[in-house]
Amino acid sequence: MRQFTSAVFTWPVRVYYEDTDAAGLVYYANYLKYLERARTEFLRALGFEQDALRREHGVVFVVRKLTIDYLAAARFNEMLSATVQIDRARRASIDFLQTVTHAGELCCSAEVKVACLDLAVRRPCAIPKAITEELTT
Repeated sequence: MRQFTSAVFTWPVRVYYEDTDAAGLVYYANYLKYLERARTEFLRALGFEQDALRREHGVVFVVRKLTIDYLAAARFNEMLSATVQIDRARRASIDFLQTVTHAGELCCSAEVKVACLDLAVRRPCAIPKAITEELTT
């Protein structure tokens, strides 16, 4: 069995006014956007652009399952950190552990299962070898 990297990738996120609700707190659904951006930047840092994966391999990554715990509210103009860590990788999916923090305080934690999808047939498929090789430590 292959061993996948356990390194934590961190991406900075600023809270914009549009991210907040009537109470001035980050609207809960926007945390999902922060997590998505961090996963995209994680792939980019490894050298993989999602549009190139679609164009060159015919694959996209889709969220299959997500569990999230909201623990503390972030506010307008705060700088947050969104993290990405691989929990488990399989042939056609990756389980991520993710967090969003502000000044060391945990705002939310999430478990995100992402599947690799063959866009032409809209069915799960193997993650491209180049990606699994890059993720293998």
